Amino acid sequence: MEAIKPYPLHERCALFAKDVRVFLRNIPFNIASIEDGKQLVRSSGSIGANYLEANDSLGKKDILFRFRISRKEAKESLFWLKLIDVGNDAKVESDRRRLCNEVIELAKILSAIIKKIESHN
Repeated sequence: MEAIKPYPLHERCALFAKDVRVFLRNIPFNIASIEDGKQLVRSSGSIGANYLEANDSLGKKDILFRFRISRKEAKESLFWLKLIDVGNDAKVESDRRRLCNEVIELAKILSAIIKKIESHN
């Protein structure tokens, strides 16, 4: 898992989604982790997908809508990261904490973008 955070937000979102997929390879295999992992894969990928959609949007309302969805997916990813069972593996738990910190940062960045767009009325 990459430690350096690339500057472009779309790259950072893609890296987060990739890191989530690597993380999921190391969690205990059970029905709950499979289902929680599926949800985490979807929400982590959706952060960047909606960010890219926002950058290609047709108007301010659409841009705000896409950024809000991206932020919502970041919050959802945090939920699934907190819920997923990592067993007793300290390394996997450390990876989870790092991913939680990263998605919190992504959500804050997206919130700042939303506020900036909203303030330009």
